[in-house]
Amino acid sequence: MRILALLFALCPLLPAYSKPNIVIFYLDDMGWAQPGAYGGKLAPTPNMDRIAADGVRFTNGYSSGCVCSPGRVGLMTGRYQARTGHDANPTREGRELLLSEKTMAQHLKPAGYTTGIVGKWHLGDTRPEFMPPARGFDFAMGTVGNLGEGKGPSFYRGSELAKDLEGAPVTSPVYAKEACGFIDANKDKPFFLYLSFNAVHSPIVASPQWLEKFKHLDKRQQGYAALIGEADEAIGTVMTKLRDLKLEENTLIFCISDNGGASKEAEQMGLRGSKWFVWEGGIRVTWMVQWKGTIPGNRVVNDPAIQLDVLPTSLAAAGAEKPSVELDGVNLLPLLKGEDDKLAPRELYFRFGVQHAVRQGDWKLVKASKDMEPILVNLATDPGEQKDISAENPTKKVELTALFDKWNASMQPPRWEDLRWNGDPERKTDKKKKKKGK
Repeated sequence: MRILALLFALCPLLPAYSKPNIVIFYLDDMGWAQPGAYGGKLAPTPNMDRIAADGVRFTNGYSSGCVCSPGRVGLMTGRYQARTGHDANPTREGRELLLSEKTMAQHLKPAGYTTGIVGKWHLGDTRPEFMPPARGFDFAMGTVGNLGEGKGPSFYRGSELAKDLEGAPVTSPVYAKEACGFIDANKDKPFFLYLSFNAVHSPIVASPQWLEKFKHLDKRQQGYAALIGEADEAIGTVMTKLRDLKLEENTLIFCISDNGGASKEAEQMGLRGSKWFVWEGGIRVTWMVQWKGTIPGNRVVNDPAIQLDVLPTSLAAAGAEKPSVELDGVNLLPLLKGEDDKLAPRELYFRFGVQHAVRQGDWKLVKASKDMEPILVNLATDPGEQKDISAENPTKKVELTALFDKWNASMQPPRWEDLRWNGDPERKTDKKKKKKGK
Protein backbone atom coordinates (compact mmCIF):
# COMPACT_ATOMS: atom_id res chain seq x y z
CA MET A 1 0.00 0.00 0.00
CA ARG A 2 2.84 2.37 0.81
CA ILE A 3 4.35 1.78 -2.65
CA LEU A 4 0.97 2.48 -4.24
CA ALA A 5 0.59 5.66 -2.22
CA LEU A 6 4.04 6.78 -3.33
CA LEU A 7 3.19 6.14 -6.97
CA PHE A 8 -0.01 8.16 -6.69
CA ALA A 9 1.93 10.95 -5.00
CA LEU A 10 4.36 11.02 -7.92
CA CYS A 11 1.63 11.05 -10.57
CA PRO A 12 1.31 14.85 -10.71
CA LEU A 13 5.00 15.02 -11.59
CA LEU A 14 4.59 12.74 -14.61
CA PRO A 15 2.83 13.49 -17.90
CA ALA A 16 -0.66 12.02 -18.18
CA TYR A 17 0.10 10.61 -21.62
CA SER A 18 2.58 8.10 -23.01
CA LYS A 19 3.38 9.59 -26.41
CA PRO A 20 6.55 11.68 -26.27
CA ASN A 21 6.49 15.36 -27.06
CA ILE A 22 8.62 16.23 -30.08
CA VAL A 23 10.70 19.40 -30.30
CA ILE A 24 12.88 20.46 -33.23
CA PHE A 25 15.39 23.27 -32.79
CA TYR A 26 16.26 24.26 -36.37
CA LEU A 27 19.14 26.71 -36.72
CA ASP A 28 19.64 28.72 -39.90
CA ASP A 29 22.96 28.84 -41.80
CA MET A 30 24.95 27.63 -38.80
CA GLY A 31 28.39 26.21 -39.50
CA TRP A 32 28.78 22.47 -38.97
CA ALA A 33 31.22 22.93 -36.08
CA GLN A 34 29.71 26.06 -34.52
CA PRO A 35 28.58 24.49 -31.20
CA GLY A 36 31.28 23.84 -28.63
CA ALA A 37 30.37 20.14 -28.73
CA TYR A 38 31.68 20.12 -32.31
CA GLY A 39 34.78 22.14 -31.51
CA GLY A 40 33.44 25.65 -32.06
CA LYS A 41 35.28 28.35 -30.13
CA LEU A 42 33.85 31.69 -31.27
CA ALA A 43 30.90 31.72 -28.86
CA PRO A 44 30.01 29.45 -25.93
CA THR A 45 26.95 27.28 -26.64
CA PRO A 46 26.24 25.58 -23.29
CA ASN A 47 22.64 24.70 -24.10
CA MET A 48 23.36 23.04 -27.43
CA ASP A 49 26.33 21.32 -25.81
CA ARG A 50 24.08 19.96 -23.07
CA ILE A 51 21.81 18.38 -25.69
CA ALA A 52 24.89 16.63 -27.06
CA ALA A 53 25.96 15.56 -23.56
CA ASP A 54 22.50 14.22 -22.71
CA GLY A 55 21.92 12.67 -26.13
CA VAL A 56 23.59 11.60 -29.36
CA ARG A 57 25.81 13.79 -31.55
CA PHE A 58 26.22 12.82 -35.21
CA THR A 59 29.55 13.73 -36.78
CA ASN A 60 28.21 13.02 -40.27
CA GLY A 61 24.84 14.75 -40.06
CA TYR A 62 23.42 16.22 -43.26
CA SER A 63 20.70 18.35 -44.71
CA SER A 64 19.45 17.34 -48.16
CA GLY A 65 19.55 21.02 -49.13
CA CYS A 66 22.45 23.47 -49.25
CA VAL A 67 20.08 26.46 -49.02
CA CYS A 68 17.21 27.30 -46.69
CA SER A 69 13.88 26.33 -48.26
CA PRO A 70 14.87 23.02 -49.89
CA GLY A 71 16.27 21.77 -46.58
CA ARG A 72 12.97 22.67 -44.87
CA VAL A 73 11.01 20.75 -47.50
CA GLY A 74 13.10 17.68 -46.67
CA LEU A 75 12.67 18.16 -42.93
CA MET A 76 8.92 18.72 -43.04
CA THR A 77 8.08 15.95 -45.54
CA GLY A 78 10.76 13.31 -44.90
CA ARG A 79 11.17 13.26 -48.68
CA TYR A 80 13.85 14.60 -50.98
CA GLN A 81 12.84 18.06 -52.14
CA ALA A 82 13.83 16.96 -55.64
CA ARG A 83 10.67 14.82 -55.67
CA THR A 84 8.79 18.06 -56.30
CA GLY A 85 11.59 19.97 -58.05
CA HIS A 86 11.93 22.33 -55.08
CA ASP A 87 15.65 22.88 -55.57
CA ALA A 88 15.92 26.56 -54.60
CA ASN A 89 14.35 29.17 -52.35
CA PRO A 90 10.82 30.38 -53.22
CA THR A 91 10.74 33.92 -54.57
CA ARG A 92 7.27 34.23 -56.10
CA GLU A 93 3.97 32.48 -56.74
CA GLY A 94 4.30 28.96 -58.09
CA ARG A 95 7.36 28.16 -55.99
CA GLU A 96 5.67 27.05 -52.76
CA LEU A 97 5.76 23.62 -51.14
CA LEU A 98 3.25 21.73 -53.27
CA LEU A 99 -0.09 21.04 -51.61
CA SER A 100 0.28 17.38 -52.57
CA GLU A 101 3.07 17.07 -49.95
CA LYS A 102 2.19 16.37 -46.29
CA THR A 103 4.13 18.10 -43.55
CA MET A 104 5.29 16.57 -40.30
CA ALA A 105 2.48 18.43 -38.54
CA GLN A 106 -0.09 16.86 -40.86
CA HIS A 107 1.35 13.42 -40.11
CA LEU A 108 1.34 13.93 -36.33
CA LYS A 109 -2.09 15.50 -35.84
CA PRO A 110 -3.97 12.21 -36.52
CA ALA A 111 -1.70 10.60 -33.88
CA GLY A 112 -3.12 12.96 -31.26
CA TYR A 113 -0.55 15.76 -31.33
CA THR A 114 -1.11 19.47 -30.92
CA THR A 115 1.27 21.14 -33.35
CA GLY A 116 3.10 24.46 -33.32
CA ILE A 117 5.62 26.32 -35.43
CA VAL A 118 7.52 29.28 -34.03
CA GLY A 119 9.87 31.04 -36.41
CA LYS A 120 10.90 30.87 -40.03
CA TRP A 121 8.53 29.10 -42.43
CA HIS A 122 9.97 29.70 -45.94
CA LEU A 123 7.70 27.20 -47.69
CA GLY A 124 5.26 29.64 -49.30
CA ASP A 125 3.13 32.58 -48.22
CA THR A 126 1.44 33.71 -51.43
CA ARG A 127 -1.98 32.38 -50.40
CA PRO A 128 -3.54 31.12 -47.12
CA GLU A 129 -3.50 27.50 -48.27
CA PHE A 130 0.32 27.59 -48.30
CA MET A 131 0.65 29.04 -44.79
CA PRO A 132 1.36 26.91 -41.67
CA PRO A 133 -2.25 26.73 -40.35
CA ALA A 134 -3.31 25.08 -43.61
CA ARG A 135 -0.31 22.72 -43.44
CA GLY A 136 -1.19 21.10 -40.12
CA PHE A 137 -0.05 23.64 -37.51
CA ASP A 138 -2.47 24.55 -34.71
CA PHE A 139 -0.26 27.41 -33.55
CA ALA A 140 1.90 29.45 -35.89
CA MET A 141 3.95 32.66 -35.69
CA GLY A 142 7.24 33.89 -37.05
CA THR A 143 8.75 35.06 -40.33
CA VAL A 144 7.53 33.97 -43.74
CA GLY A 145 11.13 33.80 -44.96
CA ASN A 146 14.38 35.59 -44.28
CA LEU A 147 14.34 38.86 -42.35
CA GLY A 148 14.20 41.85 -44.67
CA GLU A 149 13.72 39.69 -47.75
CA GLY A 150 11.31 40.86 -50.43
CA LYS A 151 8.93 43.83 -50.47
CA GLY A 152 5.94 42.28 -48.71
CA PRO A 153 5.17 41.57 -45.05
CA SER A 154 7.92 39.62 -43.30
CA PHE A 155 5.97 38.17 -40.35
CA TYR A 156 2.92 36.01 -39.73
CA ARG A 157 0.67 35.01 -36.88
CA GLY A 158 -1.69 32.28 -37.88
CA SER A 159 -2.59 33.02 -41.48
CA GLU A 160 -2.33 36.78 -41.01
CA LEU A 161 0.68 38.59 -42.44
CA ALA A 162 2.27 41.60 -40.75
CA LYS A 163 5.07 44.04 -41.58
CA ASP A 164 6.43 44.28 -38.06
CA LEU A 165 7.17 42.12 -35.03
CA GLU A 166 8.01 43.66 -31.67
CA GLY A 167 11.67 43.07 -30.94
CA ALA A 168 12.66 42.35 -34.56
CA PRO A 169 15.11 42.08 -36.20
CA VAL A 170 16.32 40.34 -33.03
CA THR A 171 13.97 37.35 -32.95
CA SER A 172 15.53 34.55 -30.86
CA PRO A 173 14.22 35.81 -27.48
CA VAL A 174 10.80 36.51 -29.03
CA TYR A 175 10.65 32.96 -30.35
CA ALA A 176 11.73 31.52 -26.99
CA LYS A 177 8.87 33.35 -25.25
CA GLU A 178 6.32 32.22 -27.83
CA ALA A 179 7.60 28.63 -27.71
CA CYS A 180 7.33 28.54 -23.92
CA GLY A 181 3.79 29.87 -24.15
CA PHE A 182 2.90 27.07 -26.57
CA ILE A 183 4.42 24.48 -24.22
CA ASP A 184 2.57 25.90 -21.21
CA ALA A 185 -0.73 25.80 -23.08
CA ASN A 186 -0.25 22.19 -24.16
CA LYS A 187 1.68 20.64 -21.27
CA ASP A 188 -1.04 18.11 -20.48
CA LYS A 189 -1.15 16.52 -23.94
CA PRO A 190 1.41 15.42 -26.52
CA PHE A 191 2.72 18.29 -28.62
CA PHE A 192 5.01 18.86 -31.56
CA LEU A 193 6.99 22.12 -31.54
CA TYR A 194 9.05 23.22 -34.53
CA LEU A 195 11.24 26.13 -33.35
CA SER A 196 12.79 27.46 -36.54
CA PHE A 197 15.31 30.23 -35.82
CA ASN A 198 16.27 33.12 -38.05
CA ALA A 199 19.69 32.95 -36.40
CA VAL A 200 22.39 32.68 -37.54
CA HIS A 201 21.25 33.86 -40.98
CA SER A 202 21.88 37.51 -41.82
CA PRO A 203 21.18 40.20 -40.73
CA ILE A 204 23.84 39.84 -38.07
CA VAL A 205 21.93 41.36 -35.14
CA ALA A 206 21.69 40.71 -31.41
CA SER A 207 20.47 42.32 -28.18
CA PRO A 208 22.75 44.91 -26.52
CA GLN A 209 23.59 42.66 -23.56
CA TRP A 210 24.79 39.97 -25.94
CA LEU A 211 26.86 42.39 -27.99
CA GLU A 212 28.43 43.56 -24.74
CA LYS A 213 29.56 40.02 -23.92
CA PHE A 214 31.70 39.96 -27.07
CA LYS A 215 32.93 43.55 -27.16
CA HIS A 216 36.53 42.27 -27.23
CA LEU A 217 36.01 40.93 -30.76
CA ASP A 218 36.05 42.94 -33.98
CA LYS A 219 32.64 44.25 -35.05
CA ARG A 220 31.76 41.47 -37.48
CA GLN A 221 32.82 38.69 -35.10
CA GLN A 222 31.15 40.46 -32.21
CA GLY A 223 27.78 40.51 -33.98
CA TYR A 224 28.06 36.92 -35.17
CA ALA A 225 29.14 35.57 -31.78
CA ALA A 226 26.31 37.47 -30.08
CA LEU A 227 23.82 36.10 -32.60
CA ILE A 228 24.96 32.53 -31.83
CA GLY A 229 24.97 33.12 -28.08
CA GLU A 230 21.47 34.58 -28.07
CA ALA A 231 20.07 31.69 -30.12
CA ASP A 232 21.71 29.23 -27.73
CA GLU A 233 20.17 31.11 -24.80
CA ALA A 234 16.74 30.78 -26.46
CA ILE A 235 17.25 27.02 -26.71
CA GLY A 236 18.16 27.03 -23.02
CA THR A 237 14.99 28.97 -22.17
CA VAL A 238 12.84 26.35 -23.86
CA MET A 239 14.77 23.48 -22.30
CA THR A 240 14.35 25.07 -18.86
CA LYS A 241 10.59 25.27 -19.46
CA LEU A 242 10.52 21.55 -20.29
CA ARG A 243 12.49 20.76 -17.13
CA ASP A 244 10.34 22.96 -14.92
CA LEU A 245 7.22 21.19 -16.18
CA LYS A 246 8.85 17.75 -15.70
CA LEU A 247 8.54 17.10 -19.43
CA GLU A 248 12.16 16.71 -20.51
CA GLU A 249 12.29 12.93 -20.15
CA ASN A 250 9.11 12.60 -22.18
CA THR A 251 10.37 14.78 -25.04
CA LEU A 252 12.26 13.72 -28.15
CA ILE A 253 14.48 16.66 -29.09
CA PHE A 254 16.36 17.36 -32.32
CA CYS A 255 18.89 20.16 -32.81
CA ILE A 256 19.91 20.57 -36.45
CA SER A 257 20.96 23.29 -38.89
CA ASP A 258 19.17 23.75 -42.23
CA ASN A 259 22.44 23.85 -44.22
CA GLY A 260 26.09 24.70 -43.81
CA GLY A 261 27.54 28.02 -42.77
CA ALA A 262 27.15 31.12 -44.93
CA SER A 263 29.23 33.68 -43.06
CA LYS A 264 33.02 33.78 -43.23
CA GLU A 265 32.85 33.62 -39.42
CA ALA A 266 31.10 30.24 -39.54
CA GLU A 267 33.24 27.51 -37.98
CA GLN A 268 33.53 24.69 -40.51
CA MET A 269 36.66 22.90 -39.25
CA GLY A 270 38.27 22.57 -42.66
CA LEU A 271 35.23 21.46 -44.67
CA ARG A 272 35.28 22.70 -48.23
CA GLY A 273 32.69 25.17 -49.46
CA SER A 274 29.76 26.79 -47.71
CA LYS A 275 26.03 27.27 -48.03
CA TRP A 276 25.01 27.30 -51.73
CA PHE A 277 27.26 24.37 -52.61
CA VAL A 278 27.09 20.58 -52.37
CA TRP A 279 30.61 20.44 -50.97
CA GLU A 280 30.59 19.19 -47.37
CA GLY A 281 30.65 22.77 -46.09
CA GLY A 282 27.22 23.36 -47.62
CA ILE A 283 25.42 20.18 -46.61
CA ARG A 284 27.07 18.77 -43.47
CA VAL A 285 25.42 20.24 -40.40
CA THR A 286 25.13 20.17 -36.62
CA TRP A 287 22.92 17.13 -35.90
CA MET A 288 21.97 16.11 -32.33
CA VAL A 289 19.16 14.09 -30.72
CA GLN A 290 18.09 13.79 -27.09
CA TRP A 291 15.42 11.71 -25.37
CA LYS A 292 16.49 11.30 -21.77
CA GLY A 293 15.63 7.97 -20.24
CA THR A 294 15.07 6.38 -23.66
CA ILE A 295 18.20 7.26 -25.64
CA PRO A 296 21.50 6.68 -23.77
CA GLY A 297 23.36 9.98 -23.62
CA ASN A 298 26.87 11.29 -24.17
CA ARG A 299 27.34 9.30 -27.37
CA VAL A 300 28.96 10.18 -30.67
CA VAL A 301 27.76 8.40 -33.82
CA ASN A 302 29.69 8.49 -37.08
CA ASP A 303 27.02 6.88 -39.28
CA PRO A 304 25.67 9.42 -41.79
CA ALA A 305 22.24 10.77 -40.84
CA ILE A 306 20.15 13.25 -42.82
CA GLN A 307 17.33 15.59 -41.84
CA LEU A 308 14.99 13.37 -43.86
CA ASP A 309 15.29 10.89 -40.96
CA VAL A 310 13.59 13.21 -38.47
CA LEU A 311 10.05 12.52 -39.71
CA PRO A 312 10.18 8.69 -39.76
CA THR A 313 11.99 8.68 -36.41
CA SER A 314 9.35 10.96 -34.88
CA LEU A 315 6.45 8.95 -36.31
CA ALA A 316 7.94 5.76 -34.86
CA ALA A 317 8.35 7.41 -31.45
CA ALA A 318 4.77 8.69 -31.61
CA GLY A 319 3.34 5.32 -32.61
CA ALA A 320 1.78 7.02 -35.63
CA GLU A 321 0.44 5.20 -38.64
CA LYS A 322 2.85 4.45 -41.45
CA PRO A 323 2.46 7.14 -44.14
CA SER A 324 0.90 6.16 -47.44
CA VAL A 325 3.58 8.16 -49.29
CA GLU A 326 7.14 6.92 -49.70
CA LEU A 327 9.55 8.48 -47.24
CA ASP A 328 13.24 8.87 -48.05
CA GLY A 329 14.46 9.00 -44.46
CA VAL A 330 14.80 6.09 -42.05
CA ASN A 331 13.76 5.48 -38.45
CA LEU A 332 16.84 6.12 -36.33
CA LEU A 333 15.36 4.89 -33.03
CA PRO A 334 16.97 1.41 -33.06
CA LEU A 335 20.38 3.05 -33.57
CA LEU A 336 19.70 5.82 -31.04
CA LYS A 337 18.51 3.38 -28.39
CA GLY A 338 21.55 1.16 -28.91
CA GLU A 339 19.51 -1.75 -30.25
CA ASP A 340 21.44 -1.57 -33.54
CA ASP A 341 25.16 -0.86 -33.78
CA LYS A 342 24.99 0.73 -37.22
CA LEU A 343 22.57 1.96 -39.81
CA ALA A 344 21.96 -0.19 -42.85
CA PRO A 345 24.11 0.93 -45.81
CA ARG A 346 22.44 3.53 -48.01
CA GLU A 347 23.23 6.32 -50.41
CA LEU A 348 22.51 9.98 -49.68
CA TYR A 349 21.71 12.26 -52.61
CA PHE A 350 22.04 16.01 -53.04
CA ARG A 351 20.93 18.28 -55.88
CA PHE A 352 20.93 22.06 -56.22
CA GLY A 353 20.14 23.00 -59.80
CA VAL A 354 23.12 21.86 -61.86
CA GLN A 355 25.08 20.87 -58.76
CA HIS A 356 24.82 17.35 -57.40
CA ALA A 357 26.50 14.85 -55.09
CA VAL A 358 26.01 11.32 -53.83
CA ARG A 359 27.55 9.79 -50.71
CA GLN A 360 27.96 6.03 -50.31
CA GLY A 361 29.83 5.00 -47.18
CA ASP A 362 32.97 7.14 -47.18
CA TRP A 363 32.84 7.66 -50.94
CA LYS A 364 31.43 10.85 -52.40
CA LEU A 365 30.92 11.94 -55.99
CA VAL A 366 30.52 15.71 -56.23
CA LYS A 367 29.86 18.27 -58.97
CA ALA A 368 29.73 21.74 -57.40
CA SER A 369 29.36 24.03 -60.43
CA LYS A 370 27.93 24.03 -63.93
CA ASP A 371 31.13 23.35 -65.84
CA MET A 372 32.89 21.21 -63.25
CA GLU A 373 33.71 17.59 -64.09
CA PRO A 374 32.43 15.47 -61.16
CA ILE A 375 35.19 14.35 -58.84
CA LEU A 376 35.46 11.35 -56.53
CA VAL A 377 36.71 11.75 -52.97
CA ASN A 378 36.99 9.56 -49.90
CA LEU A 379 35.75 11.47 -46.88
CA ALA A 380 37.49 9.19 -44.38
CA THR A 381 40.92 10.21 -45.65
CA ASP A 382 40.04 13.53 -47.25
CA PRO A 383 37.22 15.29 -45.36
CA GLY A 384 38.23 18.57 -46.99
CA GLU A 385 37.52 17.11 -50.48
CA GLN A 386 40.85 18.27 -51.86
CA LYS A 387 41.98 15.27 -53.91
CA ASP A 388 40.14 13.84 -56.88
CA ILE A 389 40.79 10.08 -56.85
CA SER A 390 38.72 9.26 -59.93
CA ALA A 391 41.72 8.00 -61.87
CA GLU A 392 42.68 5.53 -59.15
CA ASN A 393 39.07 4.36 -58.70
CA PRO A 394 37.34 4.52 -62.09
CA THR A 395 34.89 1.72 -61.28
CA LYS A 396 33.64 3.47 -58.16
CA LYS A 397 33.15 6.71 -60.07
CA VAL A 398 31.13 4.92 -62.73
CA GLU A 399 29.06 3.20 -60.03
CA LEU A 400 28.23 6.43 -58.18
CA THR A 401 27.51 8.26 -61.43
CA ALA A 402 25.04 5.54 -62.40
CA LEU A 403 23.42 5.64 -58.94
CA PHE A 404 22.92 9.38 -59.13
CA ASP A 405 21.59 9.25 -62.68
CA LYS A 406 19.06 6.58 -61.68
CA TRP A 407 17.96 8.53 -58.60
CA ASN A 408 17.77 11.80 -60.52
CA ALA A 409 15.63 10.20 -63.22
CA SER A 410 13.11 9.23 -60.50
CA MET A 411 12.88 12.83 -59.27
CA GLN A 412 11.25 15.88 -60.85
CA PRO A 413 13.47 18.35 -62.74
CA PRO A 414 14.10 21.62 -60.86
CA ARG A 415 10.98 23.78 -61.13
CA TRP A 416 13.24 26.83 -61.00
CA GLU A 417 16.96 27.46 -60.42
CA ASP A 418 19.03 29.99 -58.53
CA LEU A 419 21.47 30.89 -61.25
CA ARG A 420 23.69 32.91 -58.90
CA TRP A 421 25.11 29.70 -57.47
CA ASN A 422 24.85 27.36 -60.43
CA GLY A 423 27.28 28.80 -62.91
CA ASP A 424 30.39 29.90 -61.05
CA PRO A 425 32.56 27.76 -58.75
CA GLU A 426 34.02 30.89 -57.16
CA ARG A 427 30.60 32.03 -55.88
CA LYS A 428 30.50 35.19 -57.97
CA THR A 429 26.91 36.38 -58.21
CA ASP A 430 25.42 37.92 -61.32
CA LYS A 431 25.36 41.22 -59.46
CA LYS A 432 29.09 41.06 -58.80
CA LYS A 433 29.77 40.19 -62.40
CA LYS A 434 27.81 43.21 -63.58
CA LYS A 435 29.86 45.42 -61.26
CA LYS A 436 32.99 44.05 -62.89
CA GLY A 437 31.59 44.78 -66.34
CA LYS A 438 31.15 41.14 -67.28
